[in-house]
Amino acid sequence: MNPITKLRGLSARRLILLATVANLGLATVVVGTQFHQSGFPVVASASAAEIAGRPAGFADLVEKVKPAVISVRVKTDAGAQMMGFNDEDQPFQKNSPMERFFRRFGMPFDNEAPNGMTPPDNQRRPGGRLVTGQGSGFFITPDGYAVTNNHVVDKAKTVEVTTDEGKTYSAKVIGTDSKTDVALIKVDGRNDFPFVRLGDKAPRVGDWVLAVGNPFGLGGTVTAGIVSARGRDIGAGPYDDFIQIDAPVNKGNSGGPTFDMDGNVIGINTAIFSPSGGSVGIAFDIPADTVKSVVAQLKDKGSVTRGWLGVQIQPVTAEIAESMGLKKAEGALVAEPQANSPAVKAGIQAGDVITAVDGHAVKDARDLARQISAMAPSSTAKLTIWRKGEEKTMSLTLGALPNERAAKAETPDNSASGDTPKLGLMLAPAAQVAGSGSEGVVVTEVDPNGIASEYGFKTGDVILDVAGKKVASVNDVRDAISAAHKDGKKSVLMRLKSADATKFVAVPLARG
Repeated sequence: MNPITKLRGLSARRLILLATVANLGLATVVVGTQFHQSGFPVVASASAAEIAGRPAGFADLVEKVKPAVISVRVKTDAGAQMMGFNDEDQPFQKNSPMERFFRRFGMPFDNEAPNGMTPPDNQRRPGGRLVTGQGSGFFITPDGYAVTNNHVVDKAKTVEVTTDEGKTYSAKVIGTDSKTDVALIKVDGRNDFPFVRLGDKAPRVGDWVLAVGNPFGLGGTVTAGIVSARGRDIGAGPYDDFIQIDAPVNKGNSGGPTFDMDGNVIGINTAIFSPSGGSVGIAFDIPADTVKSVVAQLKDKGSVTRGWLGVQIQPVTAEIAESMGLKKAEGALVAEPQANSPAVKAGIQAGDVITAVDGHAVKDARDLARQISAMAPSSTAKLTIWRKGEEKTMSLTLGALPNERAAKAETPDNSASGDTPKLGLMLAPAAQVAGSGSEGVVVTEVDPNGIASEYGFKTGDVILDVAGKKVASVNDVRDAISAAHKDGKKSVLMRLKSADATKFVAVPLARG
């Protein structure tokens, strides 16, 4: 039977479909309900507009933006301490969590090179006095201002940049910000450098992006991918809000830009997830709006000042939300206002939940830290708070974040849930235990198999209040727990002072 004979009896629609499959080699073809009833699955198809909007290639975009991207080469004292996102010395120790999960671009396993970059063997100085490392950057003005990462130029003795056309210039560091890992450098002598702009529009998940940089010293390297996620918190710093992309980036891409399809910078490549040290398709960018605000201050005064509220905060867990009568586990719970802070002066109390700033919802503790830090010192902030079952608003004037402080969003070490017949604690009035202060009830013993142990209670901790009420005796604690039982609460909220920190812990209650 010839092919024509085989096709006899088929409808015109199916003949056209088969011809389409034969001509285009399609693995799946989208048809209507009639075709589905014939035994073929129906698959959602892209519209003609979506297909037309897909880039046929990136060559035109590359020609437009690549000349503004530079390779950054630094010489650093080998004896200088290497600093991480949180200003921690040697953050990539063997078997450390940061080594296992998040490596800064260029970080060797042996921690030999500072600034997260591996120096070429022929650049290592006898006696280890100076080492040379490489990163990336990009011009943002025609007169030579360029952006890179703080960890690329941190403690650099000299900085040189090489442009896409192969010319090398000396650069000076204008200012750095370790908390966001942004640095501003300047090349003098020209007013016609090709430059790119920081984007005003946040990318959407799924948007195409293009990364350009200097991986492994191979300047002018271009890779493409999509935005994989937004708002990532990787534990790098107090203001984490990274864009996750899957465009391949590697050692040396640090400080390089990621572009949208209009040629605007949507972020700076700054960290990768890399169990092996190479790209596995998970990279993180500092968002352009963060870079804008930091660069503006660095250019103006060489440093960054941030608004300061003056509270120790923690996330609102589902247990905490339930115990406080909140509908959602959102907002930032004030564990303790700091002495002489704007928060204290405005009347913010421990146990308040900050749910909005100037009408913008606060999703969690880190979101509050980001919102407050983005505001200028001496500016007025209108806070919406939840206090003892009621919503209140208050206005206050922000202070300036002291250099040694950072907005801290702590996560309590409690993840267990479920009913338990007892807390597993031995308690005594704090006033009766030497060194425990005069307020609250001190934990004298913790049952290792009890629920309190699972929620991080330790001997010497002081319970300051239970369910919003101050406690001074064991009976006060029992009465507060009994009252929570009668009210049908699934958990009871305790304010716990441990060492120099104070936090809230929602402890599940037994059902009798």
